[in-house]
Amino acid sequence: MTSVKRLVFLLDVDNTLLDNDRVIADLMRHLEREVGQERQQRYWTIFEQLRTELGYADYLGALQRYRIEYPRAPHLVTVSHFLVHYPFASRLYPNALDVVKHFKQWGPVVILSDGDVVFQPHKVERSGLCDAVEGNVLIYIHKERELDDVEQRYPAEHYVLVDDKLRILTAIKQAWGWRVTTVFPRQGHYAHDPQVLATYPPADVTVECISDLLNSDPDTLFALTHRELQGKQ
Repeated sequence: MTSVKRLVFLLDVDNTLLDNDRVIADLMRHLEREVGQERQQRYWTIFEQLRTELGYADYLGALQRYRIEYPRAPHLVTVSHFLVHYPFASRLYPNALDVVKHFKQWGPVVILSDGDVVFQPHKVERSGLCDAVEGNVLIYIHKERELDDVEQRYPAEHYVLVDDKLRILTAIKQAWGWRVTTVFPRQGHYAHDPQVLATYPPADVTVECISDLLNSDPDTLFALTHRELQGKQ
């Protein structure tokens, strides 16, 4: 039986540990070079339609749908090769792996991500994050709906959740209350969207970048939630 830890750290991937906006920018340039601007825009239209249907980003699935529309496009293989062999390790934010190592002083670190069942695990593995967290990787369709599974696999007295999406932080805070400290790194386009910032309450802790967490420790970074916990006792 899995023992209950005092602290478990749950870290998102895209725009939290890894600069996914730069990955997308690189893919856009590659697509435009290989298939032209019009068809590049068509790929992203399909991508957004599929994301609406599934609830997560599916780059390879969008490419499959694109292929149905353009079955004789000569450059689809090169686009697939680009995605499969992309150097994700070079897109980790500065000190991202150091933050993982830093957190491991106090408890297990777990990747908690949304995504498809092939490309997202591939990204986590090729970026070096899988090894960094010793294989502790959870990837769901909607992670905020799978918290009972997270608790079963990684039981803890307290969780620390680091995610660039206030929507996710808010949903998990509502579910776990004082049992979770939410940390919001203001990285990526979601983290700077004025509508998003106006819609959701602030996280327990906000930092400008993931590397700021190198100076954290459970007694200072999480003081807000600790006070909340004391108030419940």
